[in-house]
Amino acid sequence: MVKKTRREFLKTTGLGAALLIPGCTRAANLFAGGTGKAKPNILWICGEDMSCNWGCYGETTIRTPNVDRLAGEGALFKRAFVTCPVCSPSRSAVITGMYQTTIGAHHHRSSRGENKIYLPKHVKLLPEYFKEAGYFTSNGGKLARTRAFPNSDKILGKTDYNFVRDPGIYDANDWKDRKPGQPFFAQIQLRGGKYRSVEVPEPVEPGRVKLPPYYPDHPVLREDWAQYLNSVINLDIQVGQILQRLEDEGVADNTIVILWTDHGISHVRGKQFLYDEGMHVPLIMRWPGVIKPGTVRNDLVSQIDIAATSLYMAGIDVPVHIEGRPLFGPDYKPRDYIIAARDRCDETLECIRCVRDRHYKYIRNYYPNRSHAQPNQYKDGKLIMQTMRRLFAEGKLKAIQARVFAPTRPVEELYDLQNDPHEIRNLADSPKHQDTLKRLRGVLVKWMSETKDLGLVPEPELEELAKKYDSRYAILRRRENKDLIKQILKVIELGEQGKMAVGKLIKAMEDKRPSVRWWAARKLGNLGNEAKVARDVLTGALKDSSAGVRVASALALCKMDRQDKALPVLLSELKNSDEVVRHYAALALEDIGEKAYPALEALKAARDDKYDYVQRIANRLVSVLQETSHLGL
Repeated sequence: MVKKTRREFLKTTGLGAALLIPGCTRAANLFAGGTGKAKPNILWICGEDMSCNWGCYGETTIRTPNVDRLAGEGALFKRAFVTCPVCSPSRSAVITGMYQTTIGAHHHRSSRGENKIYLPKHVKLLPEYFKEAGYFTSNGGKLARTRAFPNSDKILGKTDYNFVRDPGIYDANDWKDRKPGQPFFAQIQLRGGKYRSVEVPEPVEPGRVKLPPYYPDHPVLREDWAQYLNSVINLDIQVGQILQRLEDEGVADNTIVILWTDHGISHVRGKQFLYDEGMHVPLIMRWPGVIKPGTVRNDLVSQIDIAATSLYMAGIDVPVHIEGRPLFGPDYKPRDYIIAARDRCDETLECIRCVRDRHYKYIRNYYPNRSHAQPNQYKDGKLIMQTMRRLFAEGKLKAIQARVFAPTRPVEELYDLQNDPHEIRNLADSPKHQDTLKRLRGVLVKWMSETKDLGLVPEPELEELAKKYDSRYAILRRRENKDLIKQILKVIELGEQGKMAVGKLIKAMEDKRPSVRWWAARKLGNLGNEAKVARDVLTGALKDSSAGVRVASALALCKMDRQDKALPVLLSELKNSDEVVRHYAALALEDIGEKAYPALEALKAARDDKYDYVQRIANRLVSVLQETSHLGL
């Protein structure tokens, strides 16, 4: 057999084209062609909280020469999207190559308390595969040192993985400690847009900033956006330093560089939400001698593809269970859609899903009775959010700017991204777009079923089932839960039909699975006194075997003015041994507002709860109730 040169091998395999290998296909050994080429190093440069505000993506207010050069020397992906627009779920998806909703890592930082999330044994983190293949693994490096540890050579860079992991997956925080000739898989974490107050050579003046139309033209927002752009400049400088280091060490030609950010800008409609400001992110890949310089990719790309692509580039088999797929290879097939999800962020309950193709975006809000701007300590601590809230209260916001403060949301949103890139005009009720709406709705339901989306399983029940089945991943793979998503979706849809569906919701309260009962109770509560015929059933459910159902039923009764029966249950669950149940009890008390006044003393005690998220809600609600009492309301 005649051995091919590296160029011939790449040409005949089609690797230089934008091709994709299914996740179950054995990766091509790129270095088996007799070229003698060493395995490539792979370097991930990960920025935080940053959207596509780089020159190579069309940003004109600032210059980003280093990332622009990197893009010019490799491939620029113009349509790359996160699977979740917040840190820990997004990073959990990237490092496993699996949707966070599949592995149960979808609730932001929900593994930091007493309850822990464990992955099934067959799901490994990407560095583990590289270690098995003889790579040196690192996460951190000189440029990743935090402000808290500016002089440390030992501190690992940010991981923020939302599950229990073996700290030994990384050999060190820098690849400099590897053996001579040993290839490395390295990650360098850059704070990016996380820090607004950075010094750069030519800082952006607020007057040069052009804000999106869904934000008011206000000095505070201009100043914040200017500082954000300064952070982009700072990241660009750091990227230049990293690329220079590769040159200085003589490894640039054999190092694949992948530059990405974990989600979009931390702004009102950005981070945490499924508008493009939060989920459309930059992605650049440089592979000297393989990826043609100046390549521009316009296909839809999900960040879970980064893991599979990295394995493929190293000639490591891509495991069957990985949901991401290599972005290069002879079997490449562009995605028709990308899917993204947002669930609980810190103390704030949420469940949103979206499907995006090249033309339209469909968003499904599973908690339409909750405001987009529902209380969240992280976002409410930002001056931009405080300013927006004040302007809203003063009636100084335009309709699109005030939309996030509406007490409710539409169940469905549909945007024509080609004609409405800022996602302003919701076409869900447009007669001309009903076929598109139904098509994308169907795509979402199919995806939720096929990927075993755990987002609709109430968190208190999620914890119980994870203990029963050893991992969250296993829950929807058990025979008894095969149709659980279908049944939950049925109850959710009933709840959106109004009073006419009350009888069927009452019937759903008899389901043997707590998750279905929880949703039925919640939907009955949303109907309030329109569903008062369900009071007796809900009262009986205050003694349900599931703590989550007890809390949901108590909340529903409070909305039907039966807090005399419900408040004692919420007070009891506020002391439950499980932190998630306490959290949901606190959320229920916050939801009922001044009706929670009899719980004031219990809430004061909850300010010292071991679970940070219970503390946040208790502190907030105590302040509100005391102010209400002061006003004599």
